[in-house]
This record gives sequence, C-alpha cells and structure tokens, in this order.
Amino acid sequence: MVDVFDSYVDKFARFKDEKRIKDSRIFEVVEEVFDYPTLMSLYKLLNEGTVKLVYGVVATGKEARIYWAESPDGKDLALKIYLTKTSEFRRGRIAYMEGDPRFKKLRKNTRKIVELWCLKEFRNLYRAQEAGVRVPKPLARAGNVLVMEFIGLPGARGKPAPLLKDVKLDQPEEALEILVEYIKLLYKEARLVHADLSEYNVMVRGEELVIIDFGSAVDTSHPRSAEFLRRDFMNISSFFTRLGVNIIDPERLIEEIVAS
Repeated sequence: MVDVFDSYVDKFARFKDEKRIKDSRIFEVVEEVFDYPTLMSLYKLLNEGTVKLVYGVVATGKEARIYWAESPDGKDLALKIYLTKTSEFRRGRIAYMEGDPRFKKLRKNTRKIVELWCLKEFRNLYRAQEAGVRVPKPLARAGNVLVMEFIGLPGARGKPAPLLKDVKLDQPEEALEILVEYIKLLYKEARLVHADLSEYNVMVRGEELVIIDFGSAVDTSHPRSAEFLRRDFMNISSFFTRLGVNIIDPERLIEEIVAS
C-alpha cells in the first residue's frame, strides 16, 4: 500500500515557488505519467475527498494507464490517467476528433486535447450509464485523470476482471444478446456509438458484461457514426462467429437501429 501523494507533493512543492517546474530533478522523483499538472489533478481529487490512496498500475496502454486506488470510505477505485506527452495520441484519435467541434481549435495543444478527451470519456460514461448500459460508474474527473468504479474480480481486491477475449463463456449466445442490446441502448437512448467496441473493450465480472473505454465514443450526429456503428457490430459478430454462434445479419440490425 502506497500513498503516492505525500512524497510527490512535498517534492514538487519545494520547487514550485522557485518556478523551476521544468528542472530535470523534479521529473526524476515521479513516474512518467506524473508530471506537475497531472500531480496537481491527483492532489485536487485527494483534497476533495474522492481519492485516499493509490496502490499501483493494473493496466497499461499507449495512451493511458489504469491505477488501482481507494476512496476514503474504503471502496476500490480505478484511476485512468491519460499520458499527455505521447505522440501516439493525436495520430490514433484524429478520426474521432474530426467532425467534433470541441477539438477544432486544439490540434496543436496535446495536453488540452488529452484533457478534453478525458472529459469526453467521463461524459460518455455518464450518458451510457443513464441509458442502462453496464459501464464503469464515472465518479470524478480532473485534468487528464478519470476516476471510475473499479471492475474487479469478485472477492479479490485490486485484481481487474478479465477481458471478454480471455474468458471461456458458458453461454456465448446470451452474451451476444446482451452486447447487441447494449449497442442498441447506446444508440437509441444515449445517442452514442462506442466506435471502438470489440472483445478487447468488454470486461467479464461474474455474470456481468461491462463495456469500457468510452473515449472514442461519438454522438450519433457525428458524420462517421454510421461507419463506426457498423464496425462495432462487425467486430462483435466476428468474435462470436469464431465461438460458433449463429449471428443475426449485422446489416439488418444496423438498419433497424438507425431507422428507429
């Protein structure tokens, strides 16, 4: 168990008044993701009583890291910290920014883009949850840090539930029906298309299927929403076809959803 804030904040505070934030000595004491603005976002969440402890990384990616954390009342939390200095971010996400007016004036400012992307995921999760889709409950957001419900293995603290791709399903037909229903709810109730849905973005917690990674999700008014919707269906259909499940014609399903 590690409280990262005490040591990191003390070290940063000693340099803050000297206005030497770019001094190499500062960045030697923190992880790659914990630059000064990120640390201040974490400190804000600490002061607000959202986060008490941060235990460590449980998942990593090119664009973000997931940390297991704890709330003041002892509940497990997931902190998704977007990396603000990765060159991969803009290249990998440009398709989801084009057509979204929120990103028009931010193309040259990577940090602002990342922070807005984090806010976008927070709001998308909220809309999805309100529509009845099982997602990690969004709890708070500060800068490039998103606080969510921790989707862990039942009875095992700090251990994330497996992804759909790593699970042997007892009833794959039922799982497919659930995911198709979630795609419908996203489109018709939340007015969202996930746009990156696959077996890599669904967690399996006991009997639950939990859809994750909503940063790429777009409003149904997005000029490429129909294309993204089709791709989501094709990805899911391809996965369950490999499991031997008879798939309903994705094109017919898409037509039904869009026409309703």
